Amino acid sequence: MEVTNTVGRRKTSVARVYVSAGQGNIKVNGREFAEYFPVETLQIILKQPLTTVNVATNYDIKVNVRGGGIRGQAEATRMAIARALCEINGEFRPALKKEGFLTRDARMVERKKYGRAKARRRFQFSKR
Repeated sequence: MEVTNTVGRRKTSVARVYVSAGQGNIKVNGREFAEYFPVETLQIILKQPLTTVNVATNYDIKVNVRGGGIRGQAEATRMAIARALCEINGEFRPALKKEGFLTRDARMVERKKYGRAKARRRFQFSKR
């Protein structure tokens, strides 16, 4: 099996994933994924597509992820891994689609507007 590469996005994070046959090693930006994502919930988010289709120990995964925060990076990586699994085996698609791992979450931070404190928050009104 050759290397399969896909892209996942969430908020301002972009994850590029390279999946190949292996023993289940996951490297994120050259480091072990547990070291890069120290919070256990983020590690679970990262592994969700693999555990959904029961192939956690069948593939080695190399991830390059940039932009955004740590949560957005984990969710972008999850989407990229799910897309790669669908490319490898089309039978995985219905299970991953049902869990929502193939759907791009388009929610982004609303931009700040002029004359406002934030995007919608107004400056405090003073009567006198």
